[in-house]
Amino acid sequence: MKMDDIRSLARTIGIKPGKLNKTNLVRNIQRLEGNFECFATDKDGTCDQQGCIWREDCSFVAKRDCAA
Repeated sequence: MKMDDIRSLARTIGIKPGKLNKTNLVRNIQRLEGNFECFATDKDGTCDQQGCIWREDCSFVAKRDCAA
């Protein structure tokens, strides 16, 4: 999901995105929705959250951050 879309989603649920990066913004959204704050934490590809809207981005960011 593009950052503009994430910021828009955040605003609709009452989060002011400010200058938060993607990882922190998504985790704030997850927390407010009552979900695990797990975005980009799946370093080994074992995520079991099949219906998560962040799944594709999450996996990409986790792998990228792990390689850095």
